[in-house]
Amino acid sequence: MSSSAMSSSSTHSSAAPSSSTPSSAVVTIDGGDLGCARLLILLRRRVAELDDGTVVHLSTRDPVAPIDLPVWCDMTGHDYLGVVAADPPTYAVRVTSTPTPTDDRRPWHRIEPERDPGA
Repeated sequence: MSSSAMSSSSTHSSAAPSSSTPSSAVVTIDGGDLGCARLLILLRRRVAELDDGTVVHLSTRDPVAPIDLPVWCDMTGHDYLGVVAADPPTYAVRVTSTPTPTDDRRPWHRIEPERDPGA
């Protein structure tokens, strides 16, 4: 994975955003040429650090991102806000503080609550 694919920064500050990022902040993630699986892993890890209401601008050249991102947002409870730039293609997601849990390595799979075997 390239270092540019892992970079993320806030547009309002030169410091990397932390869990105390204000909800009005826009956080930028450069997904580069990552494919769907690695892109969602990157996005999942980053949004877990952000406050409710923070908007993420995810740039990626993955041709299936406009299909996968709205579905992933619907599955997890984050809000898909749509396309915000064309070159590179950039998509906006608003973070929710209570997302549906997904698998660390496979964020397109929900984590189902454990069932009581005696029930």
